[in-house]
Amino acid sequence: MRVSFRARQAGRRVDLVLGLLVAAGVVTGTAANTIGVDWPLDLIQLHAGAALAILLVAPWKYVVIKRGLGNPRRGTGKKALSIALLVFVLVTIGSGLLHSTGTVEDVGFLTLMQIHVGAAIGALLAVALHFAGHYVRPRRTDVDRRALLRLGVLGAGAAVSTAAWDAWGATDRRFSGSVPQDRLLVTSWFDDGIQRIDQADWSIRVGAAGFDLAAVLALPHERFTAVLDCTSGWFSSQQFDGVRLSALLDAAGVPGDGWRSLEVRSATGYTRWFGPGTLDDVWLVTAIGGSPLTDGYGYPARIVAPGRRGFWWVKWVTSIQPSARPPWAQSVFPLS
Repeated sequence: MRVSFRARQAGRRVDLVLGLLVAAGVVTGTAANTIGVDWPLDLIQLHAGAALAILLVAPWKYVVIKRGLGNPRRGTGKKALSIALLVFVLVTIGSGLLHSTGTVEDVGFLTLMQIHVGAAIGALLAVALHFAGHYVRPRRTDVDRRALLRLGVLGAGAAVSTAAWDAWGATDRRFSGSVPQDRLLVTSWFDDGIQRIDQADWSIRVGAAGFDLAAVLALPHERFTAVLDCTSGWFSSQQFDGVRLSALLDAAGVPGDGWRSLEVRSATGYTRWFGPGTLDDVWLVTAIGGSPLTDGYGYPARIVAPGRRGFWWVKWVTSIQPSARPPWAQSVFPLS
């Protein structure tokens, strides 16, 4: 009876630790995939550390799962959920580690990042269902001296494993977790297809003013280098030619006050809102690497926003309008 109690106690603590580690992985992964600048707190290191800590705990969880599968009183649904959780977690961690090496981009018709995120969502749902059907309530004894010592050892092991992985496997990844590419890949947000726009039919509305491509090209352009860090897991440093949005607004005669954000809209309807204090650092560009943009890169004109993730870099721009909507009143990730 005493042995059985200890086994249940150990299994309960393993579940609590795994629940916390999965939650930490989701939070740090989402944050690292959203923030475009390098924070003093290295989110991708914490993300990797949570994943490797799960692998370190896996042998104990395997014992718990094996015991549960062998219990005839445990329902088939709970057993299937345990197996599904194990598969989701292993696929999530495996795809993330493989992606960080930069050696593999796709598996079939899916990218590794799509597999990683999809499996992570599956793991999160499985954890929620697991705790809903097998509620684990924290107890004071969970933070006793022995438990804290074990957590300290686990944290140290995860830190050492992360440092070793960075030195051996993930040598070229950026602080966001993205791996380098020599050129921009042609990507778009969800269901936005590549637009093929005829120059003669294109114009951009800026406030009350309209510009065709010739008028945009006549504005004072600058050549600069920026890094596009895409949420699909890659980054690339390229040279662009474009006009700052602040200069574009001046040319269009848009007043500098009376609005709270600048709405940038694509020919597809895709939209992002930029704050008025950021417009000196956001460009409407017409060329990359000294050549005009191609259709896949956003021809005739697109946004380049250094320090922001790729979903801010709106392609096929047709409208830039002052808006009363504050820039914070938009989803962290675009919903359409």
